[in-house]
Amino acid sequence: MTRLISAGRDTVTYPDRGATARQPLPDGYHHLRHRTRVGHGQAAFETAGTAVTTFLAHRAAGMRVRSDAADARPGARVEVGIGFGPLRITAPCRVIWTAYEPRRVGFAYGTLDGHPECGEESFVVERDPEGGVWFTVTAFSRPARWYTRLAGPVVPFLQLRYARRLGRHVRALAAAA
Repeated sequence: MTRLISAGRDTVTYPDRGATARQPLPDGYHHLRHRTRVGHGQAAFETAGTAVTTFLAHRAAGMRVRSDAADARPGARVEVGIGFGPLRITAPCRVIWTAYEPRRVGFAYGTLDGHPECGEESFVVERDPEGGVWFTVTAFSRPARWYTRLAGPVVPFLQLRYARRLGRHVRALAAAA
């Protein structure tokens, strides 16, 4: 079952809350959808799902993650950072929805004030009927800061590159199952 948070304090910076859980993605944003096969079988599914929902996949991909919860749950605040010292970019987010289902596990977070982008991104592990395990990143975003506006078409390229990197790390973590 997918759980969605309601608006409240520290709300997201875009009106399309929860849109990564449904189709189509909203107009007016850059869209990203990247799917990676990460393994086969229940053990790979469980390991990959845990890696995604505990933010281990993000950490393995080189991100610094701070959260007020040990795992993804609606309403949890998550701060993702990359870089070093004064060159660190911090991206504050709020977990919007989670899915903890027999064949689907994951979450989405939405941007908060101070994030370089405005939008939402989901990270979902699914097990198909043949036992294949897939990791999908779905996002919609647009620039929210002067430097992301200035970077223009480089930002979607970097987002795709990061989605691919996450997929490789989820695959490696699932292979250890």
